[in-house]
Amino acid sequence: MTTTIKTAAMLAIGDELLSGRTKDKNIGHLADLMTVAGIDLKEVRIVADEEDAIVEALNALRRRYDYVFTSGGIGPTHDDITADAISKAFGVPCLHDTAAMKLLGDMYAGRGLEFTEARQRMARMPEGSRHIPNPVSTAPGFIIGNVHVMAGVPQVFQAMMAHVVSTLPAGQRVLSRSIACPFGEGDIGTALGAIQKAHPLTSIGSYPHFDGTRFSTELIVRARDQAVVDAAAADVEAMIETIRTEKNAALTRDLGTGEVA
Repeated sequence: MTTTIKTAAMLAIGDELLSGRTKDKNIGHLADLMTVAGIDLKEVRIVADEEDAIVEALNALRRRYDYVFTSGGIGPTHDDITADAISKAFGVPCLHDTAAMKLLGDMYAGRGLEFTEARQRMARMPEGSRHIPNPVSTAPGFIIGNVHVMAGVPQVFQAMMAHVVSTLPAGQRVLSRSIACPFGEGDIGTALGAIQKAHPLTSIGSYPHFDGTRFSTELIVRARDQAVVDAAAADVEAMIETIRTEKNAALTRDLGTGEVA
């Protein structure tokens, strides 16, 4: 049975991310969730708090991928312009959502705080949006089309994503197998490329290590079918044995001719 593969992208919004003042923690969390959900995270963009930049990036991503997840820019301050930018991208007005106004109004009343104009900004979203619940600080995120808009604060983003992921159709998970290779990438590059070409349904990652004396490589074979993973992994293991045999033979020849330093 063929399972349709769903794709996703993330748009992280905020001047503070680009200045280095804030270190992003949401990209890695989203990547982990997408892997578990069987959804391929294909692209991540980071843009400043500039309306045109947000609109341009969002329109490109939402047309290319099944899901887009955004973080940041839905707070109460003047530079929280994500709701306005997304409204512009979809060509709809940005309004104070009635249900969100009640949620926030009741929350602030319960805390004995004034529901100020700045706080009311957190209830603004594109007309026709659906809420993403926020069990941490009440102010909801929202969904419009295939775009899921969430707060940038990691604790809130993670809580919102927990809800969002539960609503998405489960995809076919990516399987993986790790193979330790005692040789560096320079030794295996050509042969590994040939294996990747012979197994187009896999993705073979190469991750070099250096222990201060010699290089080695961790090879990760990924695919959505166990038989496909196993076939490629067998070829990778055979490649390693072939290189080991060739190196041992060369060493033996060098010892026999006295050419080893």
